[in-house]
Amino acid sequence: MAEPIVLTGARVVLPDGTADDGRVTVQGRTITENQPEQRSTLDLAGHWIVPGFIDIHVHGGGGGSFSAGTADQALTAIETHRAHGTTTMLASTVTGHLDDLARQAATLSELVEQGDLAGIHFEGPFISPHRCGAHDPALLRDPDPADVRKLLDAARGAARMLTLAPELPGGLDSVRLLAEQGVIAAVGHTDSTYDATLQAVDAGATVATHLFNAMPTLLHRDPGPVAALLEDERVTVELINDGVHLHPAVLELAFGSAGPGRVALITDAMDAAGFKDGRYLLGPMEVQVTDGVARLAEGGSIAGSTLTLDTAFKRAVTIDRLPVEDVVEAISATPARLLGAHDRIGSLEPGKDADLVVLDASYDVVGVMRKGRWIVRPSP
Repeated sequence: MAEPIVLTGARVVLPDGTADDGRVTVQGRTITENQPEQRSTLDLAGHWIVPGFIDIHVHGGGGGSFSAGTADQALTAIETHRAHGTTTMLASTVTGHLDDLARQAATLSELVEQGDLAGIHFEGPFISPHRCGAHDPALLRDPDPADVRKLLDAARGAARMLTLAPELPGGLDSVRLLAEQGVIAAVGHTDSTYDATLQAVDAGATVATHLFNAMPTLLHRDPGPVAALLEDERVTVELINDGVHLHPAVLELAFGSAGPGRVALITDAMDAAGFKDGRYLLGPMEVQVTDGVARLAEGGSIAGSTLTLDTAFKRAVTIDRLPVEDVVEAISATPARLLGAHDRIGSLEPGKDADLVVLDASYDVVGVMRKGRWIVRPSP
């Protein structure tokens, strides 16, 4: 077993506040409150230590895609995001034929069983043709509960979330099915009304997929799904903080309305995240990435992002001027609670997994630890 290590001198963000000269002791895979006699010490004065980031909506990175159907591509994406501080993630798929999605789920479920992924998120094909974004409209279908169950069965217990448009035929029945199966029902890529969205939440929906994007605009006489999802205490709202998907004032509006305990910062990243500009495939759709912005090659719709969560964190603190503690909650604690894993991850507490990120004074990642093992080792 590796020698226990004590990280000292940093500003450590804890559930009850920030310790300015804090310490974190890691023994094996976990954080401990014991101070072993035989231990090594790493002085991190001038740095921050925060919990590992948790991304519940990510399609790929580093040139690898979760929709490619191969473990190698999935691992490339996982390793890319880990290097940027994401120690826990769901693998998000994109709209495709049901049989193709079932095959992808079978491959991804093996990585879930190995502990590389926290689960699978199906985004599509049960979404609105009026709000399909970068999803192939020819492959969309209504959320028939039998089709939903087919995907859940293919995932062999690894499905954690499914995005759908609840106003479509079978939508509410599918939300109820997902809730019964312990799978998060997410409202997204939807043309739903305010009232229909509230019905979906009453039926068991608990997440807003990238709030504001791929849904009707918030209007003063027609509030639509945005108001319904923001106001309901049962709903966690995903936000993509890349400066492209949301104006800073809209991000501030969402944080102010829902609070960090109901916000989950996500990437919605595709293959080019942490990689380079060029042409990519997002499912069957061709995407052009220019200056880090991903858009469909035909039509120009935004096609996910090239965001990594360290960039989302830094932007939230330095540009949006949000308190570090609120950002930590939205990027770690809130998604951990949503996944039902807050007893193991999401905060720096004794007994939890030693998942942590070391940031320098400029909020850039200089160290990443996952389950007690350095992914990125801080320089002495």
